[in-house]
Amino acid sequence: MKGKQSHPRLRTSWENKSYDNQIISSSEMDSLVSICEAIFPPVDLHHDDHDQSFINNSIKSFFQSSASNNPIPNEVAGVMKDKGMAEAVILARVILWLLSTRLGTLLLCGSLCFGKEWPFITKFSHLPTHKRENILQNWSTHTFLSPLRLIFFLLKSLCLYFCFSLVDDNAHNVAWEAIDYKPETTTTNNTAVNKDRPLEKGIVETLYETPSSLIRSLTNKSLSVEEDPTHNLYKIKCDVVIVGSGCGGGVAAAILAEAGQKVVVLEKGNYYTADDYSSLEGPSLEELMHQGGMIPTTDGSVMILAGSTVGGGTAVNWSVALNTPDPVLEEWGREYGLGLFRSARYRLAMEFVARRLGVTTGCVKEGFQNQVLRKGCENLGLDVELVPRNSSMAHYCGSCYYGCRSTDKQGTDVTWLVDAVNSGAVIITGCKAQKLLLTENSCRRSKRCVGVVARSINGNICKNLQIEAKVTISSCGSLMTPLLLMSSGLRNKQIGKNLHVHPSQMVWGYFPPEGANIELDGKSYEGGLITSAHRVLQDREAGSMPRALIETPAIGPASWAALCPWESGRDIKRRLLRYSRTANLFVMVRDKGSGKVMSEKRISYSLTNEDRENMTTGLRRALRILIAAGADEIGTYRNDGQRLKCKGKSEEEIEEFIGSVCATNGPMSARLWAVYCTAHQMGSCKMGRTENEGVVDENGESWEADGLFVCDGSVLPSAVGVNPMITIQSTAYCIAKKLAECMKKGQYEN
Repeated sequence: MKGKQSHPRLRTSWENKSYDNQIISSSEMDSLVSICEAIFPPVDLHHDDHDQSFINNSIKSFFQSSASNNPIPNEVAGVMKDKGMAEAVILARVILWLLSTRLGTLLLCGSLCFGKEWPFITKFSHLPTHKRENILQNWSTHTFLSPLRLIFFLLKSLCLYFCFSLVDDNAHNVAWEAIDYKPETTTTNNTAVNKDRPLEKGIVETLYETPSSLIRSLTNKSLSVEEDPTHNLYKIKCDVVIVGSGCGGGVAAAILAEAGQKVVVLEKGNYYTADDYSSLEGPSLEELMHQGGMIPTTDGSVMILAGSTVGGGTAVNWSVALNTPDPVLEEWGREYGLGLFRSARYRLAMEFVARRLGVTTGCVKEGFQNQVLRKGCENLGLDVELVPRNSSMAHYCGSCYYGCRSTDKQGTDVTWLVDAVNSGAVIITGCKAQKLLLTENSCRRSKRCVGVVARSINGNICKNLQIEAKVTISSCGSLMTPLLLMSSGLRNKQIGKNLHVHPSQMVWGYFPPEGANIELDGKSYEGGLITSAHRVLQDREAGSMPRALIETPAIGPASWAALCPWESGRDIKRRLLRYSRTANLFVMVRDKGSGKVMSEKRISYSLTNEDRENMTTGLRRALRILIAAGADEIGTYRNDGQRLKCKGKSEEEIEEFIGSVCATNGPMSARLWAVYCTAHQMGSCKMGRTENEGVVDENGESWEADGLFVCDGSVLPSAVGVNPMITIQSTAYCIAKKLAECMKKGQYEN
């Protein structure tokens, strides 16, 4: 893989990743292997399996491939053990064990396990593939047993994900040629990019340190370090410690460092630059996303993506740089009593943030999916807007969500954090905050925060890092900030509540590469990620927020396979053959519903009826856009494979199909279900006028502890309704500017 040997690099092969699968017994593993084979079995190639005029050897091999082959079942078992909720793991184990017995198979599979010879009941792994397929089909839509639906979704998703994400030592997956997927993995020719690590002079990467070298590296960065063997600590002193380097943390670090404060940034992820990124889906998600991008809510209804690397979400997001909508600013100011959002100061912050991120509006060339969105809207006479991005107008990278290999996307890792390091800030990577240091306080609040204790993910560094500071800022995002506050003993009743996620569902349209669709050039994974958008407007008063926002998703073949409806082994293979010419549109709503963060693996969430109505309206509009763009076939991601071949259909037939489409619940709630996805988390430590209304005040300071600030998306009082990068950074800018003024006056001296 590219990158310098002395620095962290993204893996191209997962052979060096191992799981301890002792939690799965041999009999349970037999059942798991049999399920994987039924989900993705070897099948004979029929003449109608491929709609092109040729069948090559790669397609023949693709149809003969099976998910029962190692390492796929082992990877599925490993992820369940290491990343799954305890209840889900127990449930999966019970089901796998039952399937390893005849009686259990009868209980879970019914008459499909009957045989003609004694003892007349066949255990699951001995059933022919077609019967196992039928059983999984029954599980997917089981009317009464929601746990079977949930386990089906879990195993199906993991199995198909690993089928298309695992790569060999040559960074290749044998299925990619058949599905016409060619990730850009070659080394860039830009030598300036190759040699540049813009944060080098301020980075201390604990993953690659020893106990002795760590002290030396920290002192070389002008930090005061004292070893405390009695308490097993390295004590580090600074003015400001910031936990997290993403949207909020990067901005705060730059402003406070430029104001003359000695700033230390803690980041649990590692530092990667353009030359380290591989554009490979599996390894990239594993390294750059929290829990490898596999964060389901407790009921499996929502899959959450959150960045976990230097730069946080800005290193892996989709570049959209939309300002906070005026109706939202008015609502936050009027209804929530937060004057900041109605102030000229906030609008000036948005302007400054946009300049620093190099935001442009326009696009030299659009990718395939955005061409589809634009063409469909124009043919329907609908407004379609060019999306502002924190990149140049010529930026055509289709894999920026695996890290931008061109350095064109202006995340905090190449903007605000560079400013911070140039002003003397130090970034300590591979280090996870454990708890805040709180003391009793006789001033405004009952407690005072004097720093944070963190632990390196490097097992060779046994001592914790105790960073003592005048001011502590939690910027670790809406999933982790509430957990840090709760683990430190803070008790504000709003901590962890009010989680908003901008729930999204997708629809798809297939556009064959020949015929009338030839003008829509390119492939689904190529081009700028989001360059066009359509707002589904309200029927009510002018100036209100739209009911939904329709954009295009960045989605690799493994993630797509995991989300695709599964009807049979043959069907999923036929779907994947169309991957490169299947355009996806996602519908995002500004949710009134909310969730709660309880632990890293326990996040609850539910939508309101209004959310579902808005989602339904958006899904139906998106399908009409696909039809207007010339799709041969359209469909949703509902588990029963809801779809329609458009050619030859009357207007009445099309309207009947679209009328049948509606927003569904997740697998635990309904027989017909679809999963929501989200990459936006907001509100779990919201601002409020009082401690009863929020976790922090309008300045971002905790109502419970002096010197403790929150500076990330968790402070937003409700959902933004658009991609929130500019909103989070503008809010962080205002908080950090005010804090810098207060520190200059000596307000937070120890």
